[in-house]
Amino acid sequence: MEKTLSILDKVNTPEDLKQLGISEMNILAEEIRKIILTKVNTTGGHLGPNLGIVEATIALHYVFNSPVDKIVFDVSHQCYPHKILTGRKEGFTDADKYQKYTGYTAPEESLHDLFKVGHTSTSVSLALGLAKGRDLRGDKENVIALIGDGSLSGGEAFEGLDNAAVSGSNIIIIVNDNEMSIAENHGGLYSNLKLLRETNGLAECNFFKALGFEYHYVDDGHDIEKLINVFQSVKDTNHPVLIHMHTIKGKGLEVAESDKEHYHWIVPGTLDRAEDFVAENYEDYGTITADYIEKKYQEDPSVIAISPATPAVSGFSNAFRDKAGIHYTDVGIAEEHAVAFSSGIAKNGGKPILGIMSSFIQRAYDQLSQDLALNNNPATILVFWGAISGADATHLTMFDIPLISNIPNMVYLAPTNKEEYLRMLDWSVGQNEHSVAIRVPCGEVYSVGVEDNTDYSILNKFKVVEQGSEVAIIGLGNFFRLGEDVKRVLAEKTGLDATLINPRFITGIDEELLETLKLNHKIVITLEDGVLDGGFGEKIARFYGNSDIKVLNFGAKKEFPDRVPLDELYQRYHLTPELITEDIKACL
Repeated sequence: MEKTLSILDKVNTPEDLKQLGISEMNILAEEIRKIILTKVNTTGGHLGPNLGIVEATIALHYVFNSPVDKIVFDVSHQCYPHKILTGRKEGFTDADKYQKYTGYTAPEESLHDLFKVGHTSTSVSLALGLAKGRDLRGDKENVIALIGDGSLSGGEAFEGLDNAAVSGSNIIIIVNDNEMSIAENHGGLYSNLKLLRETNGLAECNFFKALGFEYHYVDDGHDIEKLINVFQSVKDTNHPVLIHMHTIKGKGLEVAESDKEHYHWIVPGTLDRAEDFVAENYEDYGTITADYIEKKYQEDPSVIAISPATPAVSGFSNAFRDKAGIHYTDVGIAEEHAVAFSSGIAKNGGKPILGIMSSFIQRAYDQLSQDLALNNNPATILVFWGAISGADATHLTMFDIPLISNIPNMVYLAPTNKEEYLRMLDWSVGQNEHSVAIRVPCGEVYSVGVEDNTDYSILNKFKVVEQGSEVAIIGLGNFFRLGEDVKRVLAEKTGLDATLINPRFITGIDEELLETLKLNHKIVITLEDGVLDGGFGEKIARFYGNSDIKVLNFGAKKEFPDRVPLDELYQRYHLTPELITEDIKACL
């Protein structure tokens, strides 16, 4: 990178930062923005949250003494400035080291990072635990929780605030109010934040004061001098304090300031476009979902789409949301509430369709079990991005199958193409007998061009796509295409003509079909795009446990891989047609 970083070149640690004056820190803020823009445009990543927190991060590290004083970042997708100031700026200035550091806080990288965090609404609870640990040890360091980007709408944030307010010792909570979540904010709390902004923090109606916090308001969260003064005034406090600061998400980049949702996170090369963000006109499973729901609520006004603050994941674009009116609800970052809310709608005659990312559905396990399935209410849960991936350890999407498929009363479906997906959606929305989840296919849309007329009310019936012998390949959902490839390679290398099966149901097994395979098959292999432990394949293996049939389960190991390339994971898990074929040959 061109050497134009006059201040940042001199800052390698928070101690270096403490030697700077205000004017130098303002220059530093612009230099940090410059390298974030270059790096994120090259690698992709969170843009808006990081641009909006630069000055506050500088002020935090100027006033407090990290890592002795402990700073916890909610979600931690706004930690880039923090990493730059705590010895990791090479990951933002040296293109060869752009991938060295994760996009989230990571204790293995630095003592300045307390937790590996990527899910929302957790910082207050984590920080309060740190504070209690400090008090038990008799120490005196400051503990700071930074929370924003809609995270206050999550239930754990409310629980943490409620407990922290009466903790009686040093905990400093900074609410980064940038008027946004990933998309727009939703919820009554944000009306109060708006009132506080409009009254410069002086409104008598104050949610945080009502809980019992000492409250401070900073109208300009990009004024380093103001921030330093407020932080210094609460440093070494002996009671709970809350600082409410108003910032601009995407600060310093005009398109990110004006289109905050689309510049929350960007793909490589986004900033090279001459024009502002323009949604590309192509079909994916998100657009298919949105188009289906729009048509459905026009036919049946009881249909409603629901998102827990991640509308783009499910294809719920701005245009869709504006048009849907009462047929769309964003509940905020509150997956637990979203599931229970859906159950209530279904109980009272509505037809809820909740779209949620696989990585986040684990946050609602209790509600899936108790509030939905135990009551057997016919809500439809759409699980997006469920697959083995090369994502950060915080955002892995391979654990939904064991999580959902082992809850009684749940019907979890795995379509392999567009037509199956639409048919499953139609069946789920139209029926009143089951709680249903659908694992929406990943990647490019695959269409067979023929309408699916399957009656999915007949549960747990697998489909034999191609009849063979000796080896049966059961390819679940995303991995049905892999099953086709395995069948082809197996025939090329061994001459065997394997049976190919599309199970479609994750939550149950087709005992009748599995029993018939015993007649002319020696091996059954299962392929699932998720973790094996507690997954689909183990159900098949359990069925054949007392028989002569051998079962090979292929999927992911139970681990938290962190940014491991997908090709490398497929090699590790033997998920290529060639490796699977070799394993079959060895078993034969």
